[in-house]
Amino acid sequence: MLLADGFEKAFIGITIPSPNKNEVAVYDYATCIDVLMKRDGMNEEDATDYFYFNVVGAYVGDYTPVFVRRASLEETIDG
Repeated sequence: MLLADGFEKAFIGITIPSPNKNEVAVYDYATCIDVLMKRDGMNEEDATDYFYFNVVGAYVGDYTPVFVRRASLEETIDG
């Protein structure tokens, strides 16, 4: 399992692997953005841009961590 360096506070668990899938680390999206804002002094827009380009966009193979954006079922259906 690979971990996202510097985002220890955002770690929320591991996936339960399905057939032919690997167990990977899971991180909370909002906490990752908060880490970048507090640790690196970024505003929310810069932190979001940096996160998507440098973290989410960094595919490192079958053990690449996943990032979860929490939402209610209503938000998912309506939006």
